[in-house]
Amino acid sequence: MRFEFKIIMKILLVGEEQRAEELRAKLLASPDLEIDFSDGDADEDYKDYDCIFDLNFDDDPSNLTIYAGLRDKPVFVNAVKLSLNEAVYSANVKARCLLFGFNGLPSFISQNKWEVSLYRKFQTPDLDKLMKQFGIDYCAVEDRIGLVKPRIIFMIINEACYTLQEGTASIEDIDMGMKLGTNYPFGPFEWCDKIGITTVFETLAVLYEDTKDERYKVCPLLKAKYLRNETFYRQK
Repeated sequence: MRFEFKIIMKILLVGEEQRAEELRAKLLASPDLEIDFSDGDADEDYKDYDCIFDLNFDDDPSNLTIYAGLRDKPVFVNAVKLSLNEAVYSANVKARCLLFGFNGLPSFISQNKWEVSLYRKFQTPDLDKLMKQFGIDYCAVEDRIGLVKPRIIFMIINEACYTLQEGTASIEDIDMGMKLGTNYPFGPFEWCDKIGITTVFETLAVLYEDTKDERYKVCPLLKAKYLRNETFYRQK
């Protein structure tokens, strides 16, 4: 009798429960994964895992000092507000892990195709192999603040805020017009509430600082909402 053994990859998801569950559901397309959760405790034994996904990285990249020393271990970090190069430089570490950035914001994880950045482009074959094992289609993008989709969506949210600020249309009308006109799954204000106004504001702020492009200059209305920690729709 011939026995066949499957190689199970142990995955650690670091982050708050809702997004971690969204990521877990995405990864469950592959049956050969064993998935655990963590809140990002520095005492976690990361060496016990074959791959790490850090959803907290945008707001707290401090674990990079740990990940950097995990030689040849794949580490995927939610890197929208900062680039991988910037994070490694700021941490003053040598990244011995396989470091990849992805868009781990709410509503983006479950999308059909991911965008993934690489700290070292020559590790693309390693990334290809991993994404095939995860059963996730992806597109390699430049290691830049905002990646691709967030830059576009956040710019649209910002422009929608200018339209609202000028009194041209209501929140509901702008959202409806965007969904009907572009077939987007959400209107700009709906999307902002789902992603979180803090993330939208802070990403636009660093984008403008990085590029000096007027498209990313934060609308005063959006800034006011951010400072008050308000949403555009009433939370149920």
